[in-house]
Amino acid sequence: MSEYIVQTKKLTKKFKNQLAVKDVNLNIKSGKIYGLLGPNGAGKSTTLKMLTGLLHPTSGEIYFDGHPWTRNDLKDIGVLIESPALYGNLTAVENLKVHAKLLNVSDRRIEEVLEIVGLKNTGKKRASQFSLGMKQRLGIAIALLNNPKLLILDEPTNGLDPVAIQELRDMIRFFAKEGITVILSSHILSEVQQVADYIGIINDGNLMYENEIKKDEDLESLFMNVITRKIG
Repeated sequence: MSEYIVQTKKLTKKFKNQLAVKDVNLNIKSGKIYGLLGPNGAGKSTTLKMLTGLLHPTSGEIYFDGHPWTRNDLKDIGVLIESPALYGNLTAVENLKVHAKLLNVSDRRIEEVLEIVGLKNTGKKRASQFSLGMKQRLGIAIALLNNPKLLILDEPTNGLDPVAIQELRDMIRFFAKEGITVILSSHILSEVQQVADYIGIINDGNLMYENEIKKDEDLESLFMNVITRKIG
């Protein structure tokens, strides 16, 4: 595995006359948790969608594990962007079986990911009856089916209660210990500070800061200084 699981060079996305992401140079180290921070509408989701092939860059380059990104790399990437795409009338196992068939993954892997996300005992309960936290965990289980090297979670704590947030935090730490690189995007600074090793701060489509999180760093002050351009 390369030192960097993801690097981008002048990554840019333009929608008609709007420049949503501008010359972004990301450097995401393998096996680490990377927090992508920014206000709502800053360009976080657009950037992540380009990393996962959901959007095609207008210009720039993406490198995955040391080589130029291709769609073949999706086999090593797990993604949860926005709300998980679930079949409400199916159980957790049945939802996973749909995706496992597409990925040519065994039923044994289904049991493994259900264990990881704590949904092994949901039985015949349909996904429509799940709490928001359970739905998020099922979405993460789907993202883990292919044993990804990289897991991308876009605003995963939105709408979750404190207990579900703590469970998600513990899962993210576990993934990193297992050697999975995690990109976690959020506008909630405290959540990222508790789990991330590195952060990038994006505002108005520009990556304005990228560095390792220092112990006892005042992330709120750093964030405000960066987005008001006091730190380059």
